[in-house]
Amino acid sequence: MKQLKIKDNQYKLKEEFFEVKSVVDRVADKTLEQLEREGIFVFPDIIKEAEDITKDQMILQSYNDMYCSGNVMGFLGSGDERLVIESRFSLGENDYFFQYLLEKVLDFPNFINLNTNANQDDRMFNLLLFLFPHYLKSAARKGAYKTYIRNEYNDGNVRGTIDVARHIKKNIPFVGNIAYSQREYSFDNYLMELIRHTIEFIKCKPYGYKLLNTAKDEVKLIVDSTPEYHVADIRSIIEANKKKTLRHAYYHEYRDLQRLCILILQNQKHQFGFVNRKVYGILFDGAWLWEEYVNTLIGDIFYHPMNKAGAGAQRLFAGGIGLIYPDFIGRDSENRIIADAKYKPIDNIGNKDYLQVLAYMFRFDAKKAYYLYPDAKESGDFLLMLNSGSTYEKNVLAREDISITKHGLKIPSDCANYNDFVEQIKISERTFSSSL
Repeated sequence: MKQLKIKDNQYKLKEEFFEVKSVVDRVADKTLEQLEREGIFVFPDIIKEAEDITKDQMILQSYNDMYCSGNVMGFLGSGDERLVIESRFSLGENDYFFQYLLEKVLDFPNFINLNTNANQDDRMFNLLLFLFPHYLKSAARKGAYKTYIRNEYNDGNVRGTIDVARHIKKNIPFVGNIAYSQREYSFDNYLMELIRHTIEFIKCKPYGYKLLNTAKDEVKLIVDSTPEYHVADIRSIIEANKKKTLRHAYYHEYRDLQRLCILILQNQKHQFGFVNRKVYGILFDGAWLWEEYVNTLIGDIFYHPMNKAGAGAQRLFAGGIGLIYPDFIGRDSENRIIADAKYKPIDNIGNKDYLQVLAYMFRFDAKKAYYLYPDAKESGDFLLMLNSGSTYEKNVLAREDISITKHGLKIPSDCANYNDFVEQIKISERTFSSSL
C-alpha cells in the first residue's frame, strides 16, 4: 500500500504527491460538495452546520507547481493508495491531537488507536462506526421516523388492493384467504430497518456494545420500532434505501444517518479498498472540531451560539438586521467577555479577525475579548490594547480599558504515547481555562 501523510493548511510541491497520484487526480481542485456526491463522507454536514467549512472548499487546490491543503483532516483512498491529512498542530510522528479532538467532541472510544500502523482502511471504517451514535442521537431527537409502506397480507380480512397473481399462487385450492396489499403508516419501514441492521452489525464488533451504550435510549427506540427485522433482508433493505433517499426537510438528520448507514453496511465485508468506487474517505472540519472542543472546556462560563445550525443567533441592529454568530459570549452580563475560537497559529490571526471581534465587542458592550487558538510552538499569550485618537491629530494612545488577548492552549509534543499526550494536555486545559 502506498501512503502519504500531509498536514492541513499546508503547501507542498506537486511532485511530492507522486506516490498517491491516483488519489490526487480524483480530489484535486474539486469542491467538497462534488466529493461528497462521489462518496467521500464529510463531517459535519458541509452546508448545514459548519461556518468555517463550505461546500465550495477544496481538499487540495492547485497553485502553480504546488498543492495547498484545506481546513480538513482525515483519510482518502483510491485503489492501493492512501492520503492521510493530519492536524498541523501535531508536531510529533503521530497525530495524537486529531485523535484527542475526536474523542472529546464526538465521544469516540479511546481504546482504538487511530495512529498505529494498522491498515488505513480499517481506521477509516472504524471512524464511520464511531460516528454512528452521534448521528443516531441527532436524528432520534425528532422521534422515530414514520412513513407509508405497502404491506402484503393473505387472510380473510381484505382491506386493500387484491394481488391476483399472488392469490393464485398461494390460495389454490381456495381455502378462504385472499392475497392483498395495503398502504399503511408505520414506524417499521425501510429506513428504520436500515438503522436496525447497522445497530446489529456494530453489536458484532468487539467494542460494539460499549460504543452503542453511548446512545442506549436511541438504540432501544430503533429496536422497539422494528419488530419485522430479519438479518437475511439486509441486501434488499440497502437497495431500498439507495432508491429512496430521504428528502423531507424536517427529517434532514435522518437523511445524514441514512447515508452513513449505507456506507457502513455496503463496506462491512469488503472494507473500503475493494469497493467498486473511484475515491473514498472520511474528512473532518478542523475548525469545527477545535471550536466544539473549546466549548467542552469553557461552556460553563460562556454561551455558545451554533453558527449555521441557527441556535443562539444574534443581531447587530434593531428590526432583525445584521445576523451574527459570535463563537462564545460570556455569561456574566455585568462584565461581558467575547471569545473567538481560531484554528490557526497566533501569527495568522490578523486584520479581518480583529474587525470581526471588535464588532462583537461593540454590540455586547464588552471591554475584553479573547482569541482562543491551539498553541503548538509555546507562543503564549499576546495582549492587544485598543487605540484611541487619530494619526491626523497625532494623538494615538493605547486605551487601558479595552483589550483583546490571543490566548493559546498548549498542544503537547514529543509524547511517548497517546496516554502521555492525554496527561499533558489535561494540564494545558486547566491552565487554559483558569486564565480566562
